[in-house]
Amino acid sequence: MKIAKTQLVEMLRAQGDDEADGKAAGLPDEIDTERDAEALAGIGLDQDTLRTKMAAGGLGGNLWA
Repeated sequence: MKIAKTQLVEMLRAQGDDEADGKAAGLPDEIDTERDAEALAGIGLDQDTLRTKMAAGGLGGNLWA
């Protein structure tokens, strides 16, 4: 799945993460969850956690299509 870094930051902020900008700073502007899995894991977002957070944040439509 690919998501924009800005979308990830917005989702983290919406869930109360005040450090979202800093966490996402090292990520590319377009995040590929498979390619960038290691970097995402480094900020505490494995595939399952990211999927859960994206669903809870209500961003986008069907992100897993």
